[in-house]
Amino acid sequence: MQLLDRLCRAILLLALGLFAGAGEAAGERFITVASTTSTEQSGLFESLLPKFARASGIQFRVVALGTGQALDVARRGDADVVFVHDQAAEEKFVAEGNGLRRQRVMYNDFILVGPQDDPARTAGQDIAEGLRRIAAARAPFVSRGDRSGTHAAELRYWQAAGIALDAMRGAWYRDTGSGMGPALNTAASMDAYLLADRGTWLNFRNRGNLTILVAGDSRLFNQYGVILVNPARHPRVKQADGQRFIDWLVSAEGQQAIADYRIGGEPLFFPNAEK
Repeated sequence: MQLLDRLCRAILLLALGLFAGAGEAAGERFITVASTTSTEQSGLFESLLPKFARASGIQFRVVALGTGQALDVARRGDADVVFVHDQAAEEKFVAEGNGLRRQRVMYNDFILVGPQDDPARTAGQDIAEGLRRIAAARAPFVSRGDRSGTHAAELRYWQAAGIALDAMRGAWYRDTGSGMGPALNTAASMDAYLLADRGTWLNFRNRGNLTILVAGDSRLFNQYGVILVNPARHPRVKQADGQRFIDWLVSAEGQQAIADYRIGGEPLFFPNAEK
């Protein structure tokens, strides 16, 4: 599955380059946004991006990957803007000179989902205790395993739980190397536990026997940030149009557009740009 997923991502990047070249040849005005899968698979981009396009006349090419891979795309100069959710990785990206200022945009939270009968007895508000119980029971657990913001958070939580994951890996721990939606599908098919972002979960329909078991722990806070790729390092970066998108995201109009995106009346993301 990992090989197939990586092949699909490689094809996606190749297609992006071809589409970008075609767009430039046709004179279409667009920016390329490298982003986490959760902004796409939650349905947020489908709601958000057309509003900006109507207001600005600027279209989009979205590369939806795990945060680590999205930042790598930007490091190569193949994106104008990155919109991701791993603050430490984002700050490192800026410190290395790959991007300009990192700005807060919105947040939601991570959740631990698992089978309704909860064989490892994880239910509660303590993510570290929940993971300790999963490891002790060797209960099936699905990991993104893709250097995404969610995967980075999962690894932090195992560490907080005092679990030496490398020493304890076994058949119970399924490393998929996939995006949030495919990982949820795998967990549903296996009746397994999984760390997910709430936005993608709310937009996910194939839940099977899965339910939310751990939520509300302050450590599950999930912040999203946006960064303009450094045009001094990558002259192809569309600085003015990329910055216009960022300015719109953190403006009152953009923040309201984020707040307005709901499923079943429930918000998926909460705007919190700096004033």
